[in-house]
Amino acid sequence: MTISSSLNAGVAALKANANRLSTISDNIANAGTFGYKRVNTDFHSMVTTGQGGSYSAGGVRTTSQRLVDQRGSLVTTNNSTDLAVRGRGLLPVRPSSQLASGSNEMLLTTTGSFRPNEEGYLVTQSGLVLLGWRANSDGSIPTVARDTPAALEPVQLSVNQLAGSPTTKAKLRMNLPATATQAGASGDTQPLSIEYFDNLGKTETIDIELKPSVPTDGSSNEWTMILRDSASDGDIVGEYTLTFTDSRTAGGTLEKVTKVTGGDYDKDTGSVVVDVKGGPMEIDLGLIGDNEGITQLSDTFAPVSITRDGSAVGTLSSIQVDENGYVYAFYDTGISRRMFQIPLADVPNPNGLTALDSQTYAPSRESGNFFLWNAGEGPTGELVSFAREESTTDVSTELTSLIQTQRAYSSTATVIKTVDEMLQETTNIKR
Repeated sequence: MTISSSLNAGVAALKANANRLSTISDNIANAGTFGYKRVNTDFHSMVTTGQGGSYSAGGVRTTSQRLVDQRGSLVTTNNSTDLAVRGRGLLPVRPSSQLASGSNEMLLTTTGSFRPNEEGYLVTQSGLVLLGWRANSDGSIPTVARDTPAALEPVQLSVNQLAGSPTTKAKLRMNLPATATQAGASGDTQPLSIEYFDNLGKTETIDIELKPSVPTDGSSNEWTMILRDSASDGDIVGEYTLTFTDSRTAGGTLEKVTKVTGGDYDKDTGSVVVDVKGGPMEIDLGLIGDNEGITQLSDTFAPVSITRDGSAVGTLSSIQVDENGYVYAFYDTGISRRMFQIPLADVPNPNGLTALDSQTYAPSRESGNFFLWNAGEGPTGELVSFAREESTTDVSTELTSLIQTQRAYSSTATVIKTVDEMLQETTNIKR
């Protein structure tokens, strides 16, 4: 009987509008929740084929979908590890409760306020730990599989962390007096020192003696360079003969470097490698014929510049994350070090992700397999620090939907009441 189908359709409509009301309620409740993605409820009619000219009401059903691909506005904060994504992509995270168990679980989120906890892990107030790839000692990121979270580690940066790095490279730029290699010159040695940091962060020096070769006639344009390591009680770690050209086009530049002891001179890099107590150190003397290397001009000894890598031991003072997801630690000695890289995960269908607590998501069959991209590459957007992503809920739109839902629910209740009255009339018919 078609009147019974009207009752069933009314009951289905009540349920459908109740479902819509639930999503509206959830959206409005999370209007101020950072990273929240609104849920949309769609209605789908159910059609039942009638017979003999009669029509049977099929009713309605609903489906709800969280619109993860919608992006909220980014708001500025004063915390360098407040992170958001400008564009496509999600941050990899893990519940802090799983740190001790060594779990390999990876969840995804679009934004988070990460701050160091008592162990130095970057954690949100809801207990989500930021994940990334740990950098090598030289700051490079190792090659890892991008379709698995196996290589991801919790980002840990202790505020009490001490760090230093040994010196492995130094660069000499100076001018030697040409008059010192002429006949009759005094032959005085020119002293020079290179300060460097050893493997324990202590300061040591390479003391350099530059002794001119004084001929009996004319000019030799030749110097002997002796390098001594203070960490090895002044032992000689290298000795070289520097010969300069007096040609019209390249006068005063290096013509050749002859090894006496130490590593060979590399003509391609302009460097020699000497073994100090802590290990090998590359010293750049300049290329042959290059006027930006060591030169011999005029009558003045002038150390132009001495640069080297490495640093003294310093205390971590701040953390910053750049747009490519690189996490840098800054120390009070003025140096910085790349510590981690935070990738961005992407899936073919973001709206198919399984929604979990605290604005996190897990890959599912509907979302497709994830891939970990470098931020700003491929389909993913940039990582933004000092920022949070606002909720995608528009309260005015939700309130409008709320009014429509209330009207539809009320009208459906009226339909059910009418059907009930008609059925009552049917039962009152007397034979």
